[in-house]
Amino acid sequence: MKEMEFLEQVAQSYKTGGSMQDQVIRSLAIKSFAPYIPQSARGLELGCDDGYMTSLIAPLVTQLSVVDGSRHFIEMAKARSLPNVDFTHSLFENFTPTKRFDCIFATYVLEHVHDAVVLLKHIRALLSEDGRLFVVVPNARAMSRQLARHMGLLDNLFALTTNDHDHGHRRVYDRALLSRDIASAGLEQVAQGGLLFKPLADFQMNLLMEQKILGSAQIDGLYRMGLEYPDFAGSMFSICKNPSPGS
Repeated sequence: MKEMEFLEQVAQSYKTGGSMQDQVIRSLAIKSFAPYIPQSARGLELGCDDGYMTSLIAPLVTQLSVVDGSRHFIEMAKARSLPNVDFTHSLFENFTPTKRFDCIFATYVLEHVHDAVVLLKHIRALLSEDGRLFVVVPNARAMSRQLARHMGLLDNLFALTTNDHDHGHRRVYDRALLSRDIASAGLEQVAQGGLLFKPLADFQMNLLMEQKILGSAQIDGLYRMGLEYPDFAGSMFSICKNPSPGS
């Protein structure tokens, strides 16, 4: 199956609409990214899903270009009618703009692509001299996955679950593997951390949030715990740049 066809198949079966946990984690990612986003930045988002993350990024940049290999996702994101956003239907690796970007966002992207290092090298070439790359990936060592392994539901922490396959995942990262791929692409990390300490499975976290058992105070606490104990967080973030001269 060709990659574009694969992406459309994944997009059609993808559960969009933003679960409460998903929206919380994306909002926390923006909270972590915001101090590193310069004023009047030109941004690029790789992959838009239903456009929820796009709607969070757009107010922080002057202009936002969005690239996605799925027309289905692009149409959903376009429906949000964000005035400073333009869209391109393309594989990330084939996107060749005429200008470079101050901020590039690759949230929940690296686990999907055939070769993450190849994509990271391509992204590096699209960054402006002082540009920043913002990455988010699921965490193989999340407390919830460790619990699932001890319950006999996972053979190992890096095994792909049914949910992973349904979402088109091809790999699972931990901090060491993410750092390795970033370094292999010739990028330097400015900051790295965990997003939301995650003790339970997605459906359980969503239920606790929907029933207000996990309210804003608990979510803020879990966010801070994710920063303190990144290996137990549900997702990891990394902020990267091109190497400094002479480094």
